Amino acid sequence: MTKKIISIAPMMDCTDRHDRYFLRLISPHVLLYTEMITANALIYGDTKRFLEFHGAEHPLALQLGGSEPDKLAQCAKMAEESGFDEVNLNVGCPSDRVKSGQFGACLMLQPDLVADCITAMTQAVKIPVTIKTRIGVDEQDSYEALHKFIEINRAAGCKTFIVHARKAWLNGLSPKENREIPPLRYEIVYQLKQDFPELTIILNGGIKTIADIDTHLSKVDGVMIGREAYANPYFLAEIEEKYYPAEANSQTRHQVIEKLVPYIQDQLQKNIKLSSMTRHILGLFQSQKGARLWRRYLSENAHREGAGIQVLFAALEQLG
Repeated sequence: MTKKIISIAPMMDCTDRHDRYFLRLISPHVLLYTEMITANALIYGDTKRFLEFHGAEHPLALQLGGSEPDKLAQCAKMAEESGFDEVNLNVGCPSDRVKSGQFGACLMLQPDLVADCITAMTQAVKIPVTIKTRIGVDEQDSYEALHKFIEINRAAGCKTFIVHARKAWLNGLSPKENREIPPLRYEIVYQLKQDFPELTIILNGGIKTIADIDTHLSKVDGVMIGREAYANPYFLAEIEEKYYPAEANSQTRHQVIEKLVPYIQDQLQKNIKLSSMTRHILGLFQSQKGARLWRRYLSENAHREGAGIQVLFAALEQLG
């Protein structure tokens, strides 16, 4: 039986390289994704920064946004040469900025264009090229339309589809509202797996507990966890214990911080602000005694000019 895939969703302003390093300390096994990077930004912007990651982050996927096959192929090749384990095309983000740039969820309305992108990318690299999508967009929310989208892109060479089990509204809802208001329809994703048994179908959306994961893994090939992994990162320790018991080597929350300290010190020496790293760890002690004081202390002090590692140690003292 194929091992089930558990991954952490690409989240804008969240899953940067500092967050990914931190999450990897808790979970050696989950698949991590970068924030979405547009093809133009990667080609014409600060390429080195966008492609930078720590070797400990593997397995790691780069998520791209774009709709020009040649540029996406170029970016996929850059990802492969930089050592990423997968490249993912975003066909699910519903923000206005994404819509105006002709990438994200609006591409669900152009399955043939997406297929052209997938063909170009798969021909350019040997690493897996995957798609992250929604179950529908605006008024195009029939199962038939979704089935056709999957079918066309399967033919183009995509073997793995990550499906957020909500439709996207391109007008009228903010990105945050698009994560919460459209109802979750898990049965749609389950049906895709039944109709395309040869594909790897991964479900995303609203996953918060081990029980949730168990339910979905009985129907699909994997799950992608989003906001819960950011708000409550120690959830990943539960995942390790449950799904990788033979290799599990659980760290306590304090041990995670101990392992993070050398990384933070190294980054501080490179003039990275303390808050750039500590903002990702605010939820580590969620539901623990002193968690609120821990969050408050870091939030109020880590951004101060010259803040150093002592701020982190002082925050730990708030836990009692």
